[in-house]
Amino acid sequence: MLGHDVSLTAAGRTDRGVHAWGQVVTFDLPVPDHAAPDDGPPDLARLQRSVNGLCGPAIVVRSATLVPDDFDARFSAVSRRYRYRVLNREVPDPFLAATTWHVSIPLDLSKLRLACDPLIGEHDFSCFCRRPKLAAGEPPVTLVRRVRSAHWQDVGDGLLHFEIAANAFCHQMVRSIVGTLVEVGAGRRSAGSILTTLRSRDRSRAGQLAPPHGLCLWEVGYPGDPA
Repeated sequence: MLGHDVSLTAAGRTDRGVHAWGQVVTFDLPVPDHAAPDDGPPDLARLQRSVNGLCGPAIVVRSATLVPDDFDARFSAVSRRYRYRVLNREVPDPFLAATTWHVSIPLDLSKLRLACDPLIGEHDFSCFCRRPKLAAGEPPVTLVRRVRSAHWQDVGDGLLHFEIAANAFCHQMVRSIVGTLVEVGAGRRSAGSILTTLRSRDRSRAGQLAPPHGLCLWEVGYPGDPA
């Protein structure tokens, strides 16, 4: 669309099969040498329409704006919010199959909500994260994260939403948390066991890994955004 190569920086990357509603991407848009001072800013609306026409509906640009030179989609971010959707009813829905995890066993919503409490705050989430492979001599990577909120919502007709917001996430953290919480909701483990699991820092103590297609990067927060 621009007539030259573009290097994209995304706010976050996810496992194959995970969706994004609020992904943020930055790139440099150089001013042409022949541009006059009064030419005005680039036509971002036209760029948005062009990209959507080429990539939609699988990938769309919801908005486009100019940002300061020191803004970076990834490193300027101060928070990220994920949403996971579970369809909790006996009969699946073909129209939701691509974006929800169908769990036919009844889940206790009160237990799901209670199990969220230990996640709030700053913790070492080693038990819920896939530890990165390090080259020889590389220093260990911290898996300490600060979770600001975590809650379940019943939106009706068997559809449950789990939302979690943190300063950052490690690999497979949300999917591992959701899989473990679903086991709580199904009565396979107690809500109180979440704190014990968290303190263990043992990956084998967590539950099943929730499938990727139910997960969505919902929002990325930056300094100055409304609370």
